[in-house]
Amino acid sequence: MAVLKMNFLSRNLGMQTNITVCLPSLSFRDVMNKKTDFYVRGMKFQTLYLLHGGAGDDSDYVNFTNIVRYADDNRIAVVMPCDYNYFYTDDPKGPRYWKYVSEELMGVCQTLFPLSDKPEDNFVAGLSMGGAGAMKMGLVNCERFAAVLCMSGTSINPDKIKEFPGPRARQDQADPDTMPRIHLDAIFGDLDHYKGSIHDMWQQARRNVEEGKKLPKFFLTVGDQDFAREHVEDACQLLTSLGYDTYFELVPGYAHEWSFWDLTLKKALDHWLPIRRDIIYPE
Repeated sequence: MAVLKMNFLSRNLGMQTNITVCLPSLSFRDVMNKKTDFYVRGMKFQTLYLLHGGAGDDSDYVNFTNIVRYADDNRIAVVMPCDYNYFYTDDPKGPRYWKYVSEELMGVCQTLFPLSDKPEDNFVAGLSMGGAGAMKMGLVNCERFAAVLCMSGTSINPDKIKEFPGPRARQDQADPDTMPRIHLDAIFGDLDHYKGSIHDMWQQARRNVEEGKKLPKFFLTVGDQDFAREHVEDACQLLTSLGYDTYFELVPGYAHEWSFWDLTLKKALDHWLPIRRDIIYPE
């Protein structure tokens, strides 16, 4: 498995940004099996776009999970971008984080790397804040992905937006030396107007059904001790009630932690996602 760290100028962010990319390459397994035709011009890979959580970046999954090995075992490429704590949402007066992740990133990666652009070969996943980003990707760009994995996070229930931990962060920062935290009101604006706005993905979920769009399968999972449990369960109930193909797993003994997300990634890549586990060679 080749692991690449790429830095490039993003038109939508207005600055240089990093991505980490895992690309399947010749392995010892291939050598032992005497595979001599691994590299073929025009070959493609299925791809998982993997979104980090709050306070993270593109290196998180490589540092804290076994994603490189899981990707290698399943012959799938993985693209890990940066969102800079902005909930995968455009800043009206600044960087367009959502447009970067949902449009520019895929265009850049599918041009520079051997990644398939077919919906059946593309998946998106994320944890915590990245789970919200993954759900948003799967709803707004529903016809681009075959499956969506939300780990310990989903788009926020519009009826419970003020109960989410983010808006209370300001109360924790009387000390100017405290590490900055995410403020949902700074990202989404007045939370009294969140419901029904462009940020309300529950509205988007309903609209997709009304418009008869092709919908990806959703996998939602959370630990039974996780503070985000209620929000994940709410999203699962919504999607299921609307007719989305939804799988939910509540895992006992886990909170908001890397051991849970590592376990989930292995399950997803080994069993849940519709992965070919082989290179897509040109016909």
